[in-house]
Amino acid sequence: MKDVLMDGLLDTLKIVPYLFVTFIILEFIEHKLTNNNQKLLSKNKKIGPLVGSILGGLPQCGFSSMAANLFSARVITIGTLIAVFLATSDEMIPIMISEHANGLLILKIVSFKIIIGMLSGLLIDFFYRNKKSDLSNKINDLCEDDHCSCEEEGIFLASIKHTLKISIFILIINLIVGSAFYYVGEEQISSVIVNSKWLIYIVSGMIGLIPNCAGSVIISKLYLTNLISTGALLSGLLPGSGIGILLLFKTNKNIKENFLILGIIYTIGIVIGIIVDLFV
Repeated sequence: MKDVLMDGLLDTLKIVPYLFVTFIILEFIEHKLTNNNQKLLSKNKKIGPLVGSILGGLPQCGFSSMAANLFSARVITIGTLIAVFLATSDEMIPIMISEHANGLLILKIVSFKIIIGMLSGLLIDFFYRNKKSDLSNKINDLCEDDHCSCEEEGIFLASIKHTLKISIFILIINLIVGSAFYYVGEEQISSVIVNSKWLIYIVSGMIGLIPNCAGSVIISKLYLTNLISTGALLSGLLPGSGIGILLLFKTNKNIKENFLILGIIYTIGIVIGIIVDLFV
């Protein structure tokens, strides 16, 4: 149980710098935003999925958390958020490197996730139009939810308070998820995936949605030991956005929209996994 506490604490600490940077950005926008800046942000949103998917593909899980906060404030589009979620590598790269996996294989998987994230994000932004909203008001709503008194405290102190509150929330969830894995057992969970036969894509995708790095670790290990196919691997890794999806539900008030995003990344993971195993 001591390991669960330490792992939960370490996983949370990894996210803290990204959260702090996010809130610094949001606080700065709230304090400095002008009409011209808002138009500039809106124009640049068109290439958001391109940039988001590349950044999401880096070996870390903090950027998905940052993206969730930025989307809740409507700084980025839904397509950009989904591109980040789908491209996020989480713990897959470190696990594969530690298991001496072929470097070209790792590059192919990461590149594929980035491409899927990029294309999905662009398509979603093309068909899905966010209702027009005032950006500064959206950011201000996030501040009011946390009761931070941003104007009186200044950008730096307000960002620290936001970061601490969200970090505590993440720590609690990490401890809950870690305890579940501790008592249920990684072997039992792995067995469920391997023995699910044609349902393996659905089960793998569900494991990938677990708001913790453990999901990508299990999926990657099963693939490296040849217990699941490449398609099943992708069905688990594509929806796996680490703690990002959890923060989305924490910060975005539109619950229907949150479930829509959850459904989209989960469905894309399953469909892509099946297609890969059928045709690749």
